[in-house]
Amino acid sequence: MKLIKHFSPAIAMAAAVMLTTASCNDKPATAPAAGKTDSAVEKMTIRYIDEDSIMANYNLAKDINEAMLRRQNQYDAAQKQRANEINKFGNAMQQKYKNNQYLTEEAFNADQAKLQKMQNDAENYLANLQQSIANELNQSQTQLLDSIDNFMKDYARKKGYDMVLRKSATVFINEKYDVTNEVIDGLNKRYNKVGQSAAPAKAEKAEAAAPAAAPTASQTAMPDVTAKPSITPTPAKK
Repeated sequence: MKLIKHFSPAIAMAAAVMLTTASCNDKPATAPAAGKTDSAVEKMTIRYIDEDSIMANYNLAKDINEAMLRRQNQYDAAQKQRANEINKFGNAMQQKYKNNQYLTEEAFNADQAKLQKMQNDAENYLANLQQSIANELNQSQTQLLDSIDNFMKDYARKKGYDMVLRKSATVFINEKYDVTNEVIDGLNKRYNKVGQSAAPAKAEKAEAAAPAAAPTASQTAMPDVTAKPSITPTPAKK
């Protein structure tokens, strides 16, 4: 299941490591004890899950994905709005220059400075908004993985399983040991009982404003808001 276009690689990586091996303390180890023959080794009870199916059908993962899509749409709309404002002002400057409407060099310089400030403000705003979305994604990712990990440990303990493997980590495993659907049902029943996650709610509240945090190098590169109009100062009129 893909998340928003800027952040889908992070979720894909998270999905690949989302489950830890769940084991029961009262079960024997896989290796035989010293001095014992193979016949003395007890069998282990092992099951497996398809992590991709869990990420696609767990309601918490769906809600997080929808929240991140809304945040991405907010970013795209903000970028478009700022770009339109800058282009509009830059085009107006170009038109004034062509029509020889700048009566003094000071007037032209003032508009040029305003255009530069609009550009800088837009870049800072979008960088902060992007950082806010990335922070929410990281928090949601941690919440999702913790939720699945905690459930799997409790699930394996109650079922008496010694190990629950990821399907992607195996070369071959008989389908009769697949407990994916059972795990998805259990996750969704627990999630619906507890209530909607905090991640989508945080995303909704954060849409009003982005915090002033500097973007990190790991973030997606900030796209240019717009190209700055190239205007050569006109000489001051007498």
